[in-house]
Amino acid sequence: MKSFFISLRARLEREEGQALVEYALILGLISVVAIALLSAVGTDVSQILSKVSTALASAV
Repeated sequence: MKSFFISLRARLEREEGQALVEYALILGLISVVAIALLSAVGTDVSQILSKVSTALASAV
């Protein structure tokens, strides 16, 4: 039983998993920012394409 706690403590003290968690958090933050930017830009692009479509339809 004592060896179980020793092995558990050794596993908890390892820092190898911390880097993975940090990279996952950074990736999550980048994803949220990218989605927010694409949502904002996507609306503007949609409006511009709508104006172009209207202008082309009236020109024909």
